[in-house]
Amino acid sequence: MPASTQAPQKPRVRRRPTLAILSRKRSLYSTRRLVEAAKAHGLRPKVLDVLACDLLLESGRPRLFHKGEELRIPQVSLPRIGASVTGHGLAVVRQLEALGVPLVNGSRAIEASRDKLRALQLLSAAGVPVPRTVLARGGGELSKLVQLVGGLPAILKLLQGTQGVGVMIAHSMAEVESILTTLRDLGQEILLQEFIAEAKGADVRALVVGGRVVGAMRREARSGEFRSNLHRGGAGRAHALEPAFEQAAVRAAAVLGLEVAGVDLLESTGGPKVMEVNSSPGFEGLERASGVDVAGAIVLRARELVRSSKS
Repeated sequence: MPASTQAPQKPRVRRRPTLAILSRKRSLYSTRRLVEAAKAHGLRPKVLDVLACDLLLESGRPRLFHKGEELRIPQVSLPRIGASVTGHGLAVVRQLEALGVPLVNGSRAIEASRDKLRALQLLSAAGVPVPRTVLARGGGELSKLVQLVGGLPAILKLLQGTQGVGVMIAHSMAEVESILTTLRDLGQEILLQEFIAEAKGADVRALVVGGRVVGAMRREARSGEFRSNLHRGGAGRAHALEPAFEQAAVRAAAVLGLEVAGVDLLESTGGPKVMEVNSSPGFEGLERASGVDVAGAIVLRARELVRSSKS
């Protein structure tokens, strides 16, 4: 028999699952690290600028465009949405949800975490320890509202804000009244919150991924500053969490429905108090301080979501 002249078939190359990272800039530390980690763990990263995305709404056929080109549906997406683009960013996340894409942090969880009052309402209702907080809208005598949160000094916070922006401390009733009046005149809603003196200008940032704490850092405010955020000049160092703090962080992320969360906790005499939960936490400081591969942990969770969506 004559030998077959048919060329041997080449083995099919399986495409790596695509991880769509929603981020304004590829050059940001956290975005760069996530791209590196995705490549290292068998995913194909694609960075999408949410402000370069257009949404097409059509009966039974939602579509998403990025920089004018229709996007091939990714296998999983990781939102890294800054506070300044929350509105459009959430619209993009919802479009991905409509397309059936698994998300590391969905739209409802992100939306809840961005509204400080809503987040505190959910956390307190679920029994998560939080600082005493009042929405200071002007319906009661100001001195009584201050007493409700433990007296002076008191913390005043804008409902939306990150990296310590919009957080103030008032040492007198005159300061409380002046800050509230000024910000109300600017159309801002203000939270009046308990000042945890024993924290001494320090807090703990715990990074929760997939229901477990992957790393934690103690942040201390610089001299003359009460906010411990690294962007405000605070210093961070690796920190081993006590069980009560770890449980509070994991519970806070679960209550808000976040797969990835930066949970900020205060150390009070009564135990941990969850101050804030961030759905797009930066992790440069934590990686540098602790050596923990935070980006790798996040990408591995994204890969697990791909696998579970196929089962």
